[in-house]
Amino acid sequence: MLTGEPSNPGKPQTLKRTPAGAAVLRDDVTEAIRGAVFEELAVSGYGRLSIEAVARRAGVGKTAVYRRWRSKLPMVIDVVSEVASLGIFLPDTGSLQNDLRMFVHVVARVLRHPLAAQIVPDLLAEAARNPEIAETLATALGEAQRQSSAALVRKAVARGELPADTDPDLALDLIAGPLYWRLAVVRTPIGKDYLERLAASIGTALGAVPPVG
Repeated sequence: MLTGEPSNPGKPQTLKRTPAGAAVLRDDVTEAIRGAVFEELAVSGYGRLSIEAVARRAGVGKTAVYRRWRSKLPMVIDVVSEVASLGIFLPDTGSLQNDLRMFVHVVARVLRHPLAAQIVPDLLAEAARNPEIAETLATALGEAQRQSSAALVRKAVARGELPADTDPDLALDLIAGPLYWRLAVVRTPIGKDYLERLAASIGTALGAVPPVG
């Protein structure tokens, strides 16, 4: 592609060209590869996942993958981190109990997803062997969800429903811990009644102030 405008029409101009080897990464190809990474993680697990398999599933050549990531580890870390960093968006329902109900329902829905059910336990097992994955998961998964729990606690404190010194990290532990245990570890089905009781128990554990009247 020719670029630039002549600065002196009376003199021959040297026209600039975009370098022939310049890489332009197409967003649709990147998204196809990201989706393929998740599917391969669910089918094969991290240990058996390969660049070749990801490229084949995405319908691209291996070069397209290597232009974005130098190897399997940074590819998986980047893809998982991007999704984890999105966090959980929770609108203000107007009360702590309703906020907690929504939070536990959303987390349960995420953990029930077939991809999450396969990928999360496998990555956590890999994290025990790979410090880089462990650090990334702790940062990506922890920070994003911590922001959500901090917002929930902050709103409840402002409404006078929780003590000012309520620990947002404890709130997240109380929300995510039981759900992960049930859905990802022992694989026990949970229903709406369990989620309602869990939300009520979390509020009590955090020291929720009973509504007046």
